[in-house]
Amino acid sequence: MTGLTPTPDETVEPGRLRVYLGAAPGVGKTYRMLEDAHLMRRQGIDVVIGLVEPHGRADTAAIIRDLEVIPLKEMQYRSVTLREMDLDAILARHPAWCIVDELAHSNVPGSRNRKRYEDVLELLDAGISVMTAMNVQHLETLNDAVARSASTQIRETVPDSFLRRANEIVNVDITIDELRNRLRQGKIYAPEKVEQALANFFRKGNLNMLRELALRTTAEQVGTAAAEYRRTQGLEQAPIPEKVMVCLSPRPGMERLVRVGARIAGRLATNWYVVYVETPGIDHRHGNPDAFARLEEYQRMARDLGARVVVLQDKSVADALIEFARKENISHVVFGQSARSRWDVLLRGSIINRFLNEMRDTTVQVVPIQKERK
Repeated sequence: MTGLTPTPDETVEPGRLRVYLGAAPGVGKTYRMLEDAHLMRRQGIDVVIGLVEPHGRADTAAIIRDLEVIPLKEMQYRSVTLREMDLDAILARHPAWCIVDELAHSNVPGSRNRKRYEDVLELLDAGISVMTAMNVQHLETLNDAVARSASTQIRETVPDSFLRRANEIVNVDITIDELRNRLRQGKIYAPEKVEQALANFFRKGNLNMLRELALRTTAEQVGTAAAEYRRTQGLEQAPIPEKVMVCLSPRPGMERLVRVGARIAGRLATNWYVVYVETPGIDHRHGNPDAFARLEEYQRMARDLGARVVVLQDKSVADALIEFARKENISHVVFGQSARSRWDVLLRGSIINRFLNEMRDTTVQVVPIQKERK
């Protein structure tokens, strides 16, 4: 094995993916990964560190000890030298297992892949197994819930489809009081940031919510894997799969709809669709470039989250959506709350009301969308 990316005629069994999931920084995800790496090394397994971020934590730095570390690659960006994981060096070394920390990280512009999780996918496709770590707030479909609770925007995200690919998910969990004590002792952030963190992200209420989300996410993945195993082993009849459809428009704020749809699909362990209906006489590409750009971004996001994006053409949006839902046996539909006035709805009718009248066996969820600021 040369370690280089295989040519198409080579058959390479994909590597295994183990994700260490935590509720917040400081719960011990990286430390646990390194402990497991030492155990694997004692068992004769070839394991290396592709990237580990100690974040100034002495205990994390100390536990690396004699594990082999692939040197980071230096990259120039805006006259600044930055260091990134050396993907090509890992592929050339081709270990059995590689540790890749800080999964939600965005790579330096000019890197081969935009996000670190895409680097991990490349390693897996080359037959290298990966141990990686992330906090639950970086999961794409939880972005809105965390932003509301923590009053902060989480900009670095990982699509749920990546987590569904994991062979193992290890939930690294400690009590809220222990985590806050670690913060006060300077084991997570620098001393000057502790009080602000305790009053904001590390509030007990916010940490309780994140801890519950981490536990639920792990349970969902374990349940899905167990159900799939029982199905493939013939231990039970496979249920008729549910199908989810998100009804897209170019309005601002529709990314929330996409996340809700992905979350529902994840809970049901099913495939899902994001559907947009083009109507005659409306050309967003030339007539409304902002709307066209938003629509393209929503569709890119949906694909990243594992959706099948479908564009229909019809003079009636309601007719197109109803026909598609019947054809595909859709069981769950997500709409955005209409910004139209009641008078306008009375005069022209409502797509949601029409859908509810004709698709009585379908579960419909209406998600409030923020109005566009003038």
